[in-house]
Amino acid sequence: MSVEQKSLKQIMDFRVEKLDSLIKNGINPYPSKFEPSNTSSQILSDYAKFEEKNVIIAGRLMAIRKMGKASFAQLMDSKGKIQIFVRSDNIGDPSYQNFKLLDIGDFIGVTGKVFKTKTGEISIKATVVTILSKSIRPLPNMKEKDGHMYFSFDDKENRYRYRHLDLIVNPNNKNIFRNRSKIIYRIRQILNEKGFMEVETPVLQNLHGGAAARPFKTHHNALDQDFYLRIAEELYLKRLLVGGFEKIYEIGKNFRNEGIDRTHNPEFTMLELYEAYSDVNDMMDLCENLIKNICQDLNIESVSFMNEKINLKNDFNKVSMQDLFKNEFDCDILSLDVKELHSLCLKQRVDVDKKMTYGQLFDKLFSTCIEPKLIQPTFVYDYPKSISPLAKVHREDERLAERFELFIAGMEFANAFSELNDPIDQKLRFEEQLKDLKSGDEEAHQMDIDFIESIEVGMPPTGGIGIGIDRLIMLLLESDSIKDIILFPSLRNK
Repeated sequence: MSVEQKSLKQIMDFRVEKLDSLIKNGINPYPSKFEPSNTSSQILSDYAKFEEKNVIIAGRLMAIRKMGKASFAQLMDSKGKIQIFVRSDNIGDPSYQNFKLLDIGDFIGVTGKVFKTKTGEISIKATVVTILSKSIRPLPNMKEKDGHMYFSFDDKENRYRYRHLDLIVNPNNKNIFRNRSKIIYRIRQILNEKGFMEVETPVLQNLHGGAAARPFKTHHNALDQDFYLRIAEELYLKRLLVGGFEKIYEIGKNFRNEGIDRTHNPEFTMLELYEAYSDVNDMMDLCENLIKNICQDLNIESVSFMNEKINLKNDFNKVSMQDLFKNEFDCDILSLDVKELHSLCLKQRVDVDKKMTYGQLFDKLFSTCIEPKLIQPTFVYDYPKSISPLAKVHREDERLAERFELFIAGMEFANAFSELNDPIDQKLRFEEQLKDLKSGDEEAHQMDIDFIESIEVGMPPTGGIGIGIDRLIMLLLESDSIKDIILFPSLRNK
């Protein structure tokens, strides 16, 4: 056992001894219920209202200064911190002796009067202290001075792995997740006001589809059948369009068995929505307006993100995929075959091999050479049909699909189509994807016969879009790592 482990064991053993003493004194250290009537922020923000008034507050002890017959303590609830003054004469000597058995990290309830100390600090003079939960494992070492934490939980790996501790010792980080909740709530509110209905579709699916990605696979024992965790909500949502719903959306978890970095987590949150009788152009307007409405609510005009100053007030840029390739490589991307595209990749020193499909080569070239340069919000539209198996053929050029993606700071934020509703064309596209699958493209689409049969019944012309909620929150909260805005990101075991 290391010195650190031995020291921790000694601390925990000592706390358990205190726990036993409380029980012997007739105290239940883990009662079932407590009813606070006030919060720290209410009291601190309106002292005149609470002065000399009785309040009931509950929270975690974050500091204790024991001084004979009187003690000061710092209590933290979900809204902030407030000082507690505990004196033997006020709560009775037996209760004060029990109070002396408390440690930093314990939860307590306090009843008492609000007053100001000689130094002018708003505090609560306790008349009753109720033990709500005895902490037997100590918090990380920390000290507070002038409102700043020292020796706090600064190591990011520990913050992500032990988020409960992070939120205790770095309470300002709670604001990240409060704001995340507000943003998602506002998205729902905006869509509901536009007449969209929120729905839920299966996470466990017989086939993975709706995106180009590798899935997670699991097995259902009762059915003796393999399932995939969904990589997108798309194909089930489209079944609902067939069934007669016209404006629907889902905010849910998707899962992709791929790499982890500062912009990717295997489990992530997506918004997908579909509107019957609309097209990709309507989705472009909806996407920009949705983001700008949220920015307006948050009073945001620009953000610092990925070392870039991003303007979110101006109109978003719009550029065709062909123009981007023309400007970057002086070529017509639609005229290139697989060999020519492979040669262009090698010329640009992009890491590719001869086994790659057209779609893989295209994606590699675009993501390496063009995408990082799309800094300000930019809609890239008119994608090659061959890499857009779920998008309708362009109404003016059959080599293209009616599709756009939104890029900001060199990252993809949204993907939208005029949705393909021709079942014959859809089946042909899936067959092309099967060829890519056999050629080694693990992210190619499978043949989904159930989906084909559903749209054979008839699906209306539809515009659809998927927006990455996690990345949108990263942008709006100016966070350069997806792990900072996900409460429990995926991590390698210790």
